[in-house]
Amino acid sequence: MSPRLMSINQQRQKKKPLFDCTVCHKKFTQAGNLQIHLRAHTGKNLFECDVCFKIFTLPGNLETHLRIHTKEKPFECHVCFKNFSQAGNLQAHLRIHKGERPFNCNVCDKSFTQAGNLKTHLRTHTGEKDFECTLCFKRFTQVGNLQTHLRTHSGEKIYDCTLCNQTFTQSAHLQSHIRTHTGEKPFECTECHRKFSQAISLKIHLRTHTGEKPYECTECHRKFSLASSLKMHLRTHIVQKPFECHVCFKKFSQAGNLQVHLRIHKGKRPFDCNVCDKSFTQAGHLKTHLRTHTGEKNFECTLCLKRFTQVGNLQTHLRTHYGEKIYDCTLCNQTFTQAAHLQSHIRTHTGEKPFECTECHRKFSQAISLKMHLRTHTGEKPYECTECHRKFSQRSSLKMHLRTHTD
Repeated sequence: MSPRLMSINQQRQKKKPLFDCTVCHKKFTQAGNLQIHLRAHTGKNLFECDVCFKIFTLPGNLETHLRIHTKEKPFECHVCFKNFSQAGNLQAHLRIHKGERPFNCNVCDKSFTQAGNLKTHLRTHTGEKDFECTLCFKRFTQVGNLQTHLRTHSGEKIYDCTLCNQTFTQSAHLQSHIRTHTGEKPFECTECHRKFSQAISLKIHLRTHTGEKPYECTECHRKFSLASSLKMHLRTHIVQKPFECHVCFKKFSQAGNLQVHLRIHKGKRPFDCNVCDKSFTQAGHLKTHLRTHTGEKNFECTLCLKRFTQVGNLQTHLRTHYGEKIYDCTLCNQTFTQAAHLQSHIRTHTGEKPFECTECHRKFSQAISLKMHLRTHTGEKPYECTECHRKFSQRSSLKMHLRTHTD
């Protein structure tokens, strides 16, 4: 134990409590506090909330608690006009504007605006985690973190957005979400003055200036600025794929993945969309497809607020902000942001053309090339000009055509 930690423990031992509760042995430095505490055991002189029936030992605590139900916040900050339900919370908040941080950690010299924050911080030095989940036995340094964690077991979402009725498990997530409605971006980069709606977005953005890459591969020591990039990269070290497709010789790490893959060759698509009659080889693909009908996009980029139907698409998109290319070609050392782009590129080396047209048997190296080619047989023209309603088989043709309206 460091000398400073020993000093903290010694100071705690010197301040020995004098008054001991004979029921639960909790200790107090003042007799009055012990007397108030004893009410919890005796049931005498208690004050009950008539809304939720919670019990308090002091009338002032009940009065403060009732503001949770009434939503009353009578204490207003004269600087930013934020309102608070308790005078003490306002006083603590004002320290942010004044730059006051009177509570100092004597281990690492960090300082805090509130004593409670310092107390919580000290646990990072002592390793103390007093709050345990009774379901999975995970431990936490703060009771609030435990309460938030418990919602992952119950699925409870107690914070409601009054603008769109979405619900959230954490107050911070609700506050962040509300900014998508208000457009507020309170977090500003001091380097380029770009603003963000979330603190974590600013933190990640700052790495583009500092070059910080905090996520390191334990195998090859390559570093990444995003945790998701490291996670994807780690798969390149996992070489065990014992299950091989007897048709195309593609290998898989799990037998179930091979069975799903074989449906492609057999033409089996057992999962049907009941909206547009499309069918899929996997239930997950159907679930993702259904979002195209509902318009649901649950995954949001914290940097530019673009939304996606799949978490994988969000992770791929994030690399466009950081320029991270985690997929390496072993033949020419080119790097790519997506595994699919690498696979497509490798075919330029091998000359492989696995995608065949069933009409004319022409072969292609990419699935998208086959898809576009098939339109020459079907006559499909999915891209329509909104000005003159002329249709095109390729997006690039529509793009070129649109210039005739703007020139």
